[in-house]
Amino acid sequence: MKHLSDADFSTSLPPDAGRRRLLQALGAASVAGLPAWSGAQPVAQVNTTKLAVTDAEVVVGQLHSATGTMAISETGAIQAEQLAIDQINAMGGILGRKIKVIKEDGASDWPTFAEKSKKLLINDRCAAVFGCWTSASRKAVLPVFEKENGLLYYPTFYEGLEQSKNVIYTGQEATQQIIYSLDWAKTEKKAKSFFLIGSDYIWPRTSMKIARKHIENFQKGKVVGEEYYPLGSTNFGSLMNKIKLKKPDCIFVAVVGGSNVAFYKALKASGITGDKQLLVTLSVTEDEMTGVGGENFAGFYSSMKYFQSLDNENNKKFVAAFKAKYGKDAVIGDVTQAGYLGPWLWKAAVEKAKSFDVNKVVAASETGIELKTAPEGYVKLDPNHHLWSKSRIAMGMPDATFKVVAESPALIKPDPFPKGYQ
Repeated sequence: MKHLSDADFSTSLPPDAGRRRLLQALGAASVAGLPAWSGAQPVAQVNTTKLAVTDAEVVVGQLHSATGTMAISETGAIQAEQLAIDQINAMGGILGRKIKVIKEDGASDWPTFAEKSKKLLINDRCAAVFGCWTSASRKAVLPVFEKENGLLYYPTFYEGLEQSKNVIYTGQEATQQIIYSLDWAKTEKKAKSFFLIGSDYIWPRTSMKIARKHIENFQKGKVVGEEYYPLGSTNFGSLMNKIKLKKPDCIFVAVVGGSNVAFYKALKASGITGDKQLLVTLSVTEDEMTGVGGENFAGFYSSMKYFQSLDNENNKKFVAAFKAKYGKDAVIGDVTQAGYLGPWLWKAAVEKAKSFDVNKVVAASETGIELKTAPEGYVKLDPNHHLWSKSRIAMGMPDATFKVVAESPALIKPDPFPKGYQ
């Protein structure tokens, strides 16, 4: 994996309220030379493909599960995307236009996601859509986005093995999450045998296929068990017996959504706890911890690029703004933060392209768009539509927070098609 040194880049802080007021004033005055306020351009120049763009606003879509088993994971992304859009609008919008959001509920149902994506692109003519969580939902909408030439910002860590002109992937792919965490388990915890567990759909199965290949072919370790359970499952009793029988060095998990609550409660009830058993999950963030409970996850580990506890100025301001909008008890998980990046990456690309046209925005996105103010730290968009990001491992604490225990020394170049894992 190729790394990019932090020393190559500087970090700046998000604009404060004073700067926002100044920029709003400049925007109102249509000051020349500030690309964010080139709104004097007529619609015909910035919108040649009949998108929902007027002199005053541009329409975007949000497509997440607000209901169903995935709502526990997707609500944070809905909130973070809206926060970013509100902040962008407070700065004057994009190309002098405020962003209007049309929200649709995928309802944790993949055909519904596909149908709603058609509405957003064909009927509503959205300039961009921020949405999806599971790979199943992404795969369901992908043909629609490619056929209609829409633009999707997808915030979830995923299995990789995909690259579409019509998708910007703001979460981690396999080399940045799966392979990194397995190497950590082997190097730091001396794990040689693994029990693989996942929900039964595309992302967990493909992730565990990659994990198995890495364990067996590259680490020369052993997979002693592999089990999948339907999305929304709550019965894991027989699985606990299988784990105890196999006695793996590491339980490697990709259980998603509401099933996490029953899964971790079952582990604790059976005596499989963090002080006795190494467990690394790809799918428990602060969002899921609200249901799982710190007492059931304490001592286990999550592999993510972002945790709410990250100690940097960008993140402190993001957390403060998020809690100010959604309440002091609101929590922020990995996908929530990645969702927050989507509108900002779109804004940067639109302003670089000086157009809302999807083809022009995509072309601009492939020229090295960067965010110095990302809560996770500096990130850069690769021409392959994935982000250069750091990888991190954190231990769950009894109070439902995470303590980061490992971090990649530099940004990891995204590689959605790693050799030897196809």
